[in-house]
Amino acid sequence: MSEVRIAAEPRTTFGKGAARKIRRSDKVPAVLYGHGIDPKHLTLPGHEVLLALRTPNVLIHLKGDGVDELALPKGVQRDPIKGFVEHVDLLLVKRGEKVTVEIPVTTVGDVNSEGLLDQQLVSVAVEAEATHIPTGVEVNVEGLEIGTVITAADLDLPQGATLVADAETVILQVINKPVEEAAEEEAAEAAEGETAEAPEGETAEAPAAE
Repeated sequence: MSEVRIAAEPRTTFGKGAARKIRRSDKVPAVLYGHGIDPKHLTLPGHEVLLALRTPNVLIHLKGDGVDELALPKGVQRDPIKGFVEHVDLLLVKRGEKVTVEIPVTTVGDVNSEGLLDQQLVSVAVEAEATHIPTGVEVNVEGLEIGTVITAADLDLPQGATLVADAETVILQVINKPVEEAAEEEAAEAAEGETAEAPEGETAEAPAAE
C-alpha cells in the first residue's frame, strides 16, 4: 500500500466561522488523534484530500510545520449536495502497528443462470499492519449454484491480513430469482426463440386500411 503525502498546517482558530473561512480557501479542517496524544488541529489542502480519500483506508503521510506523522482517515464529513470534504478525523498510526479496518468485498464472474447473487456485506473487518493494508478482497462467484453461502471464514484474505469479523457472518449467497424476474426472462427467451425460427425474409403483413 502506497503512502499519500499531504502538507499539513497547524490550526489555531476554531468554530464554525473559522471552519468556513478555511473551506473558502479550498482547504479542509482536520483533527489528528490517537496513541494518547492531545488532539492536533490541522488544516489540509482540499483537492489533495479529496483525491486521497478515493482510496479506501488510504495511508496519509502528514508533513508540515511541526507535523510528521502517518494517519488513517477515520471520519469524513462531506457537503451533502456538492460532495466536497468539510472535515476529516485522522487516526495516528505507527509503522509496524496492527490496525483494524474495513476492506471492500468485490465479486467476479456470474452465478448459475437459475440463481440470483445476494451480497449482504460489501466490506469486512480485518487486522493488518498499518502500512500494508490490503485494498480489498475478491470473491469468484462464477457458476455458483442456488443455495451456496459464502461466509467471512470462506474469504481468501490477502497475505498479512487476519479476519476480525465473526467467521460465520454471511457475506453473500445465491438465492432463487423472484418469480416476476424469472417469468420476464422466460418470456424474453421465448420471444428470441420465435424470432430465430421465423423463415428468412418473412415479414408480418400490414393490416389493410379500412
